Amino acid sequence: MLHDPSHHTPLPLAQEIRLDPKDKDILRRLAGELGKIAALPVHKEKALLWQKLNDRQSVRPMVWINEVCWHEMNVNDELTLSAEHPWARDQEQELRRTLYQWRHLPGDMIVNDYLACPLAIHSTDFGIKEDVDVVQTDAANDIVSRHFNVQIQDYADLDKIQMPVVTHNREATEICYQTMCEVYGGILPIRKQGQTHIWYTPWDYLIRWWGIEQAMIDFIERPDLVHAAVERMVDAWMVELDQFEQQNLLSLDCNNTRIGSGGYGYTSQLPGKELDLAHVRPHNMWGCSNAQIFSEVSPSMQWEFAVKHDLRWLSRWGLTYYGCCEPLDQKIEILRRIPNLRKISASPWCNVERLIEKVGADYILSRKPSPAVLAGDVWHPEWARDDMRSFLEKAGSPCHVELIMKDISTVRYQPQRLWEWAAIAMEVAEEFAK
Repeated sequence: MLHDPSHHTPLPLAQEIRLDPKDKDILRRLAGELGKIAALPVHKEKALLWQKLNDRQSVRPMVWINEVCWHEMNVNDELTLSAEHPWARDQEQELRRTLYQWRHLPGDMIVNDYLACPLAIHSTDFGIKEDVDVVQTDAANDIVSRHFNVQIQDYADLDKIQMPVVTHNREATEICYQTMCEVYGGILPIRKQGQTHIWYTPWDYLIRWWGIEQAMIDFIERPDLVHAAVERMVDAWMVELDQFEQQNLLSLDCNNTRIGSGGYGYTSQLPGKELDLAHVRPHNMWGCSNAQIFSEVSPSMQWEFAVKHDLRWLSRWGLTYYGCCEPLDQKIEILRRIPNLRKISASPWCNVERLIEKVGADYILSRKPSPAVLAGDVWHPEWARDDMRSFLEKAGSPCHVELIMKDISTVRYQPQRLWEWAAIAMEVAEEFAK
């Protein structure tokens, strides 16, 4: 996520990274394991399957797992960190999680044959962060209940939303890059990577500052204020994107980069013919949007207060993805007004029959099986199988589907539940090969 509404991201610092031999050995060993996996031919095969899906020529449903409750996953110390230096621990965590997912819940995941060194990019964010009261049931879990305290009440408060300023600390990037080259030399190549897919979601931020109930009331009582607030948020995102483009900080995402709230971005239609590999631009990439808080809002209001404003943002990208947790089965007609739309989220709360009838083969359905199946007192794998089969049977051969298990807040400290779900999903996906 580019922004986190709970805090302002600190500036990256250009500090020398000194690792002791033990930390280097840990990272090299893990990278060696990853390199062997990355060399397997299956990744090219899976990449082609993802490409065909996103090109609307799908061979079968594709499967991916994301947003895992990692604090519940550790088995046999596979996720236990051993390095001491903070930078090395961050590297180790990423390597261990990738290896763990490959071993236990791969689905159709793809492992890169290189390691990415993110550019040390900083954005000043939107000048306002959430004022929130939190209730936590599991101290190890970052999924919490929140009560947002209202900070936007009138026009004057819109000035609290500031235009972001983007900078790139080239020295910090180079320090990290040279360290990675030294540590992983001879095992995996290192590539500098700029900002890839941007999770654009104005309403996820606005309701944290406005309050859900008051925002909904203002749709009726103060619509001009709502329009002004959304426009200011779109302005802020656009100003930030302009800086990414001007400073040449964007990187392609038509690869195993997550797109929207769905799966990978492989497609033959991107980056497109108008490409300068030395300067990636938004029209070479995927965009996205959503308005999760609009679940019970009418289609006309979703158009008026969300999608119509989003078109300024969405029109800049090559292809786009719309939606997340909100049910969209009654809103497909307004989504058809997005000219470059390719993928639509199919949340667990959709009316499946209506959604499939409205979408057909025109867009990819990014189906989100409910993670609640993993959270019960008793694990019922047959429920998971029946749920996926039911959706795919209704979708039939015309539809193009990805099965994305996400938002996994708990598996009741039984990681094998998720392992088994992944295996079942792949079995079901193969049953529905075309």
